[in-house]
Amino acid sequence: MSDPMVPPTPPVRLDALLAREDLGLRRVAGPDDPGTVVHWAHASEMADPYPYLLGGELLLSAGVHIPEGAGAGYFDAYVSRIVAAGGAALGFGVAPVHEAVPEALAEACEMHGLPLLEVPPRTTFSGVARAVWQLMAQARLAELRRVTEAQQSLATAASRPDPVRPVLHQLAQRIGGWAALYTPDTTELTTAGTPPPPETRQSLANLAKVLRPDTTTPAAGSRTAPAAGSRAAPAAGSHTAPAAGSRAAGAARVGAAAPGERRQVTPAPARTPTSASDTVDGTHLAAYALGPEHGYVLGVASPQRDPGNHTIASVAAVLLTLLTGRQQSGTAAARSSALVRLLLGAPPEDVAPLLGGERWQVVHARPDGPTPPDPLTTSALGTALGSTLVDPTGEAVRVLVPADRPVEPLPGWTLGVSTAAAPPDWPDADTQAARALARARATRAPLLRHGDRPALADLVPPHDADAHARALLAPIAAAPALTDTLRTWLSLHGSWDRTAVALSVHRNTVRQRIARCAALLEADLDDPDVRMELWFALRRT
Repeated sequence: MSDPMVPPTPPVRLDALLAREDLGLRRVAGPDDPGTVVHWAHASEMADPYPYLLGGELLLSAGVHIPEGAGAGYFDAYVSRIVAAGGAALGFGVAPVHEAVPEALAEACEMHGLPLLEVPPRTTFSGVARAVWQLMAQARLAELRRVTEAQQSLATAASRPDPVRPVLHQLAQRIGGWAALYTPDTTELTTAGTPPPPETRQSLANLAKVLRPDTTTPAAGSRTAPAAGSRAAPAAGSHTAPAAGSRAAGAARVGAAAPGERRQVTPAPARTPTSASDTVDGTHLAAYALGPEHGYVLGVASPQRDPGNHTIASVAAVLLTLLTGRQQSGTAAARSSALVRLLLGAPPEDVAPLLGGERWQVVHARPDGPTPPDPLTTSALGTALGSTLVDPTGEAVRVLVPADRPVEPLPGWTLGVSTAAAPPDWPDADTQAARALARARATRAPLLRHGDRPALADLVPPHDADAHARALLAPIAAAPALTDTLRTWLSLHGSWDRTAVALSVHRNTVRQRIARCAALLEADLDDPDVRMELWFALRRT
């Protein structure tokens, strides 16, 4: 198994285990390769451990399975099965079964290229496993710190006046490789970092072509030869980039082919993939589509493939999607002009055409988790909704979306959507979206839209309706908390629990506020006629 299934947790270098003085491990056979890594430790006394290994293990054994008088043939078969399963190394515990590592075992490990470690009597296998997990946790913490610092530097670079080059520079620096931005015709627009060899560079360009929306892909069952200058021609990836080291990388990764060998090409999905990866001459290549409507592609070449580099490159791809989309559409200057005109007092209807449309929807969004969204998350939300007009301030993220763009549920978000509105009605649409979001959160629906069906209240002249609403609600007008609670409680049919969820307060607080409203209004809130009249009035505020 040349590509063992391994977890996304950073592996542990075998040299780091050997350096632990408390373990006392000693290499007695096998290659002294500083690049050897261990993904976990597993103890087994099976004569054939192959069915119980996933790959990447430090296999620990005390030799209980070794029959008396076992010869070279037994050890050769045993070690070959470990290597075939993708085992990283073998740790042999001396005492109480064997006083020393069998010489035939050492010879077999030397022949098959499997590192063999001697585990002294004072070191337990559980102690070795614990050391692996400790080193793994340290590596994971360092990886998270590296990714966090990279995200911050990329966000800072994206805020500069000419952000594309700084973002590419930071990306190349953080992954220790090379980054390129390809135009829709797969020409290198700008690059950063140390360029790879010409053959590898061409392979990355070929990989970028796979992500072009107009790229045609061979039909299922067709065969193709490797690209010139590359041992492995790039192939289409899945719609999400594969996890590093996974056997399931499948359609998104192509392994190296033997010289002159022709390979079966994995059939492409119906839609153009958003990412693809390959490994050429020891260099990991990855490409990310920067929005299907723009055709720009981010190409990355790094010395190794790991989840940290993939995460960093994905963040850069999100940022570059926004930046290239803005350049491609040419609306940045128009939107800046619209903002300036609004600040100088121009009416919204005069500047709306500069934003690309006359009618817009207002979307209010809140993340499903307890953590407020960061700038990258809100930018990704705007991209998913097809708009860069995003306001992340306040409890909810507000997005202005063109009326002709459908708004669909998004994983991880709860959305409230207004009706399509002309610029003079944007404040009302903002209120509609807020109320729709409150109902969506209370009913645990991923998305709710404000109804646009004509209501009975529309038959009353607006001036008279407003005057009646002000007079009826005057006793609680000075207490916004009471007004909001009454509105939400009525909209949720008097449900205490759902109102508490919508307002993020305790249900007892809701009861106290409703009781206070009933007292101030001198009204029986259990009467449906009273509720209807209050709801009519609240709709006007």
